[in-house]
Amino acid sequence: MEKKLTESIEDYIEAIYLEDKKNGKGVRITDVAAKLNVSKASANDAVRKLKTLGHVEQERYGQIFLTASGEKLAIEVYEKHRLIADFLVRTLDVSIENAQKDACGIEHIISDETFEKIKLFLKNANPNGQ
Repeated sequence: MEKKLTESIEDYIEAIYLEDKKNGKGVRITDVAAKLNVSKASANDAVRKLKTLGHVEQERYGQIFLTASGEKLAIEVYEKHRLIADFLVRTLDVSIENAQKDACGIEHIISDETFEKIKLFLKNANPNGQ
């Protein structure tokens, strides 16, 4: 079983994924740092760790690209964030701003069981996927 990544590393991989979805040409370290409101040095450290784990590829001072394993992980993290935020808004009437903020924290600590129940609840509440 794969070792659980830290919240911070999950945030970085999600940020890289979302930035790459915008332009599809890789991501610059400055974009990652800006998205997460961290220094370029902190972003570089995280990218180095993700590279060591095999989740990103980056030539020296070049664009950052997710590997297949990195993209799979990023999609899982992003799906958790998106569905938790959706659950909070649609089910509990939480404001979108607070739901996004809360989902950011919850996505890292929620159990697989609870997350699967939320997914099932949302699917049953909206069977047509709208």
